[in-house]
Amino acid sequence: MSRSRPSILLASASSRRCELLSQIGISFQSRSQNIDESRLAGESATDYVQRMATEKVESALKTLAQQSDWLVLGADTIVVCDQEVLGQPTSERHALELLMQLSNRDHQVLTAVTVASASKFASSICRSTVSFRAISPAEAGAYWRTGEPAGKAGGYAIQGYAAVFVKKLSGSYSGVMGLPLYETMQLLNQFGIECLTGKAGG
Repeated sequence: MSRSRPSILLASASSRRCELLSQIGISFQSRSQNIDESRLAGESATDYVQRMATEKVESALKTLAQQSDWLVLGADTIVVCDQEVLGQPTSERHALELLMQLSNRDHQVLTAVTVASASKFASSICRSTVSFRAISPAEAGAYWRTGEPAGKAGGYAIQGYAAVFVKKLSGSYSGVMGLPLYETMQLLNQFGIECLTGKAGG
């Protein structure tokens, strides 16, 4: 006899993550979390992205208080090039600098996913390598004017116009978008959630 499934909260207001989670049949609510996203001194890229995903979940769990029938899912994505974490562009100039740094090179995209209830915690990190073709300054400027780079790690969205820059991808396409579906499915399964149906297992 199957038990009723817990409610799921996505600790993010990201439209990309909402779309991806819906893609695998999960019913959920979403709520952005206000956390300090500053990187600690000496913190590795892996530790940083994992901590961000976990802090989003911890923040959401606090708002749920004693509602023990909830699962919270949090994720964070960073772009790494030359061991440097490339954040979101703060201006047009910064966005163009980011694209020029990624031009005709490989870079890594790390997405950490954390799922937790009041009594259980599980997490995973997805690592992907993206190879960009050469990007001209004119193309970089035109891309900025689409409005797409704003709010995107590394200054690009692989699912949008930036797809024309991608020469090769090794890893998870959905992970580069912001929520690796394979890893997310594996984590939710640990909590008895069937991802295609959103139901709890028996």
